[in-house]
Amino acid sequence: MFKKLSVLASLAAVFAAPAPLLAQGKKDSVVMAMALEPPGLDPTIAAASAISEVTLYNIYEPLTKINEDGTASPLLAESWEASTDLKTYTFRLRKGVKFQNGEPFDSAAVKFTFDRAAAQGSTNKDKGLFQGFASVTAPDADTVVVALKNAEPNLPFLLGQGTGAIVEPKSATGDATQPVGTGPYTLGAWAKGSSITLNKWADYRNATAIKLNKVTIRFISDPAAQVAALLSGDVDAFPRVAAARSLAQFKSDPRFTVLIGGSKAKTIVAINNKKKPFDDVRVRRAILAAIDRKAMIDGAVDGFGTAIGSFYVPGSLGYVDTTGINPYDTEKAKKLLAEAGVATPLEVSLKLPPPSYARQGGEILAAQLAKVGINAKIENVEWAQWLSQVFTPSGPHNYDLTIVAHVEPFDLGKLTEADYYLGYNSQAFNDLYKQIVATPGETDRAKLLGDAQRMLATDAVAGFLFQPQLISICSKRLKGMWKEAPQFENDFSTWSWE
Repeated sequence: MFKKLSVLASLAAVFAAPAPLLAQGKKDSVVMAMALEPPGLDPTIAAASAISEVTLYNIYEPLTKINEDGTASPLLAESWEASTDLKTYTFRLRKGVKFQNGEPFDSAAVKFTFDRAAAQGSTNKDKGLFQGFASVTAPDADTVVVALKNAEPNLPFLLGQGTGAIVEPKSATGDATQPVGTGPYTLGAWAKGSSITLNKWADYRNATAIKLNKVTIRFISDPAAQVAALLSGDVDAFPRVAAARSLAQFKSDPRFTVLIGGSKAKTIVAINNKKKPFDDVRVRRAILAAIDRKAMIDGAVDGFGTAIGSFYVPGSLGYVDTTGINPYDTEKAKKLLAEAGVATPLEVSLKLPPPSYARQGGEILAAQLAKVGINAKIENVEWAQWLSQVFTPSGPHNYDLTIVAHVEPFDLGKLTEADYYLGYNSQAFNDLYKQIVATPGETDRAKLLGDAQRMLATDAVAGFLFQPQLISICSKRLKGMWKEAPQFENDFSTWSWE
């Protein structure tokens, strides 16, 4: 009798099982985690990449969309045409689109956005791009014409970044805390220091295609806590997670999908070129000669990186290997410092933002510099401090050295800006860059890009370290997370559960 009851109980459990499985199959929410919390929610006025990781393609939409393979496709613009000299682009806008506050999306909103980004007091990270527009005109509600001062073959790609997100004119001043866009999600809640919740916007133009009704984004900076959150099931996905040391465990666990992909990011030791003695190229070359890139890659990112010698990465058009221009050579570093008349030990500051690659890499860098007579005093700072003290164009640029990853996919043009935080002002490079963007043919442009990389390496503009290889981990049943990262984004419109 006991055995019979046990069998009946087992059968009952089997027949009861489909209910929770069915419920699980209809799952329409996800919990994702990020290392850093954004300082605000408007990517058009602040530099932190974490802003776009939350809002780009989710709350805000640009005219174009950058895809995983690095191509640009239509988004708010249905199509575009470029003049043969690449100095005029005509965008045909998507009709019937509205902002989340009910206002219409039209050419006036695009013109407002671009003019605002180029304005004198603009804090847009790509202000230089928008100031390169000779004019932005709106011949009708569905057409925008951008005339450029100089040719720009990459404009459709560049406008797909967070800095090109189209904002609604009436609500723009409040977007940092109450964002209004045309995207499929609206801000649900922001628990500062903990999480952000996005809710599906029922009035989105293609709402039926959006599979997730709710996305919760948690902020977990500690690498050990990141791993623990995934293993415990507290989070469903962690793009660009610091889990290199636990990789084998995740790969062997059938609950997870592990993606290891490339990026366009460039991790560098930034050097304040305007500040003595770093205004002397021999001192900058000495710093580069003191850096053992392999040791930095092994220690800062557990080997998940590819050495670079310039502000450019493998896989990009015209890439050339410039790591041999400033190789690791401690004796050469000492000799260069002596030639520059630098008395050692040279005392310098090393400001490090929160990411583990910077904090771990900073310890290694300080030890390497000490071997050639440079004493680097480490100062750990929060992102807001780093941005205001080091990076902000209008800021004091109060630093000697720092370590940071530039995640923008194509930002050589930044080095032509007079107020860029590296302080590299080279007329020769500026002229070469103008040549690059004015050259329509890819073969010829690739050759010039090679020249630019060699110039930056020879001028030792920064301590170019590595291109990160990024680890992303998610639940096996979650689909849509990217492996490759041409830019840091999380497009939840493509995410779904099996």
